[in-house]
Amino acid sequence: MQRTLIWDLPTRLFHWTLATSFALAWLTSEGDRWRSIHVFVGYLMLALVVFRLTWGFAGSHFSRFSTFWFGPRETAVYLKQVVRGRADRHVGHNPAGSLAIYVLLALAVLVGLTGIVTLGGDEQHGLAATWFSFSQALLLKKVHKAGAILMLLVVFGHIAGVVVESFLHRENLARSMVTGFKMAAAGTPKASAHKLMAGVMLLAMLGFGGWWFAYAIDRQVDEAPWHGSKEISAAEEPHVKFVGKALPDSAQWRDECGSCHAVFYPALLPKRSWQKIMADQSDHFGTDLGLDAPTTAAVLRFLVDNAADGHQTEAAFKIDQSVPKNVTPLRITETPYWIRKHREIAASDWANPLVKSKANCAACHADADAGTFEDGAMQIPKAPAVPASK
Repeated sequence: MQRTLIWDLPTRLFHWTLATSFALAWLTSEGDRWRSIHVFVGYLMLALVVFRLTWGFAGSHFSRFSTFWFGPRETAVYLKQVVRGRADRHVGHNPAGSLAIYVLLALAVLVGLTGIVTLGGDEQHGLAATWFSFSQALLLKKVHKAGAILMLLVVFGHIAGVVVESFLHRENLARSMVTGFKMAAAGTPKASAHKLMAGVMLLAMLGFGGWWFAYAIDRQVDEAPWHGSKEISAAEEPHVKFVGKALPDSAQWRDECGSCHAVFYPALLPKRSWQKIMADQSDHFGTDLGLDAPTTAAVLRFLVDNAADGHQTEAAFKIDQSVPKNVTPLRITETPYWIRKHREIAASDWANPLVKSKANCAACHADADAGTFEDGAMQIPKAPAVPASK
């Protein structure tokens, strides 16, 4: 037995980068604030899988699929041996470990692709933007989450297998995936380090990260329709800078509705609500709008054409789905979706002098004026500090 290089550098770099990427993806999956990181590592995981599939044919001996392609019977026999505490030692991947690798690669593809679809349908961003409706994306989002949970369970099983085999054969398998070396019999095929390939991998990942965070994300902010419409302090600016697509606009609508209050984009209420509001304009929440017939028709057309029923944004889709068809809300704050999304906001936040009212959408939504209401453009402002009394 002699110390032998079994795992080449690209294989080790792939292994630990994929593990780190999945951990980051899991930790950032629930927070809108960190979506840019979540999406970045999702794309990175897919790229890593493409590399591993290629390296499975072009890599060193024990990195090739041909050396760890075991059938179901061999895997079952090996697991029985593990249970009995006398499993055969494998210099490369054992049958159970090889099964975990193939399952993890398949799940990484499933989670990555459904993540792209979810981002495109649910958030209207990325490669699949506008490919699917919000209802279709909602179904695929469930598949995305289920795949991620299953992948986490397989990861735990893989870690447990590494611990068990390390104990059975009295060797540190995790350390060997760091150093690349294991004890092997003379004549065992040795891996080449492949330092150049590892360097190319590392540069590619760093380059992609630099492009993503320094250009791709920031560019969306610069091109956003709401950019510059409101100053946000560095402490309040959302980390995730994903913004919505530019929606249809109307100068006449802005002039007429914005002369008395902040404009509320039509996508926040269904068509029937706007039709009733404009039909009762002589008593518009206690005010007579006094619009002439041509103006009324033009404004109403814009409101109806861009109402929540059209599902132009995620917020519009969810508002429309939440309102029963036999109900005609006249206030955005009456819609079930609005109520559900704002029920955890503290009374102190509503009393914040920077907010003051539930009608002040722009206080927390930087893109309220544009009507997109993206999760990444939302941040509750902090109340100004109260000067200490003398």
